[in-house]
Amino acid sequence: MSDNRQHLEEKYTWDLSTIFPTDDAWEVEERALQEACQKAKAYAGHLLDSAASLLEVTEDYLAISRRLEKLYVYASMKNDQDTTVAKYQEFQAKASALYGTFSECFAFFEPEFMVISDETFENYLAEEEGLLAYRYFFEKLLRGKDHVLSQESEALLAAASEIFQAPSETFSILDNADIRFPWVTNDEGEVIELTHGNFISLMESKDREIRKGAYEAHYSIYEQFQHTYAKTLQSHVKVQNFKAKVRHYDSARQAAMSVNFIPESVYDALIESVNKHLPLLHRYMKLRQRLLGLDDIKMYDVYAPLSEMDMAVTYEEALEKAEQVLAIFGQDYSDRVKRAFTERWIDVHVNKGKRSGAYSGGSYDTNAFMLLNWQDTLDNLFTLVHETGHSMHSTFTRENQPYVYGDYSIFLAEIASTTNENILTEVLLSEVQDDKERFAILNHYLDGFKGTVFRQTQFAEFEHLIHKADQEGQVLTSDYLNEIYAGLNEKYYGLKAEDNPEIQYEWARIPHFYYNYYVYQYATGFAAASYLADRIVHGEEEDKIAYLNYLKAGNSDDALNVIAKAGVDMTRSDYIDQAFQVFEARLNELEELVDRL
Repeated sequence: MSDNRQHLEEKYTWDLSTIFPTDDAWEVEERALQEACQKAKAYAGHLLDSAASLLEVTEDYLAISRRLEKLYVYASMKNDQDTTVAKYQEFQAKASALYGTFSECFAFFEPEFMVISDETFENYLAEEEGLLAYRYFFEKLLRGKDHVLSQESEALLAAASEIFQAPSETFSILDNADIRFPWVTNDEGEVIELTHGNFISLMESKDREIRKGAYEAHYSIYEQFQHTYAKTLQSHVKVQNFKAKVRHYDSARQAAMSVNFIPESVYDALIESVNKHLPLLHRYMKLRQRLLGLDDIKMYDVYAPLSEMDMAVTYEEALEKAEQVLAIFGQDYSDRVKRAFTERWIDVHVNKGKRSGAYSGGSYDTNAFMLLNWQDTLDNLFTLVHETGHSMHSTFTRENQPYVYGDYSIFLAEIASTTNENILTEVLLSEVQDDKERFAILNHYLDGFKGTVFRQTQFAEFEHLIHKADQEGQVLTSDYLNEIYAGLNEKYYGLKAEDNPEIQYEWARIPHFYYNYYVYQYATGFAAASYLADRIVHGEEEDKIAYLNYLKAGNSDDALNVIAKAGVDMTRSDYIDQAFQVFEARLNELEELVDRL
């Protein structure tokens, strides 16, 4: 076993024994689930024998799925905390394989259900009261009727699910476990090994030479392995396009967005709106250049702090501040935040082999765990508040919905987290007295907006371009990906591609490109969150109640309907326009502060 985590204090590690007390218990459950899946094969051909049969098979299907999610969460989080441990690589592989077995064993479910007539469906609901709880679940299935294949074809696709996951799993192993970055110099003059965990903090150095050194060292590795990354990403894109084609969708994007019944116009409207407002980003980059005193600004200057104040925040200080800010939602919300912060839901610190970044995870029957890679920065305070938003969304949903609706759509996932971030910004700006501190908070907000709305839309535009290119027969070589990415980066930041050669390789390091049309939702989510945060901070008590009802709704209704109940109509562009108004107002304020300071 690895000793990469032995130095960590227990209170800073998540307690995965609340999922399974031991690895042996996990293995017992894995074998039991294998048996349960095999037994479920007997249901094939009998789903619609009667109302009672439909209920029995549906409940067993959901029960096995529920247990499988819990099994997978333990394996994946054990692997994420140290990706070099072979045992947990094996656990995750087994859990992924079991998902394939589960899908294969229940491949009959949708094709058999799709032949039900409207009359029989209503008769079954009237005959078997237990089915009423699943009405919306069934109705959603029927809406996708045109894209469900024959039982034989569904079984074939299910059997190939592990193969389909190979590109993203290959990327994860390559990027988190196998890649070794060069050694670089930090602000203290120490020579340290560059990692995913410390890269951003080095890019936030006030010393331009340190930023440049870390930046060039980082991307030298992606340049070196660009062909491997390109082949891996190309394989992922081909998988998504293939699955969309065989299911009779026009494109991978249409297939991905149809899962949540989101019209593609939402995606196009985002890209159009952001492109229209790119002059605001160019203006912010010019302000950065002026404040940094540079003759020219490079991509390695994009994260450089503009403020003279470091505003260092320890983890303990961040916990206290987060509790204070999130108290605005009321006692029920605060009680759950306290549990998350004191009952070891969070894996806090960096260790060798640990998955990079941050996330909130878990399943219906577990705590809503959080993974962090903590650095003592203001940005990490925002990360904590962000992930806590996800975890509270999960917790409220699981407490208020049955398992069948006990999750929420990806489209809504980023709204709860970024609403918390926007409220934190509002609170900090309302409390601050010193102009230099106000400057630091405004700078953080503008950088956050840049990273969430502008940057994620850039990613979304790139993702859609490469899927379309592959669909049209273009080979996604590293040269092609580099050229597309460099051009987009120049358009967004207004910085010439030839002056920033390393950035063309950035696509290779973005894990979200393997999440299948996920990234656009960061941008739409942030815009909706900006609107909601304003209502929560400056509105009435009813606005908070409506927001909490959204957190509790889960998958009990279509995503657009759920968020509409909280007060946002995401079929219109108003909420995006409002977000840019806030960005421009705070950019104006920062420019005015610059003139005063």
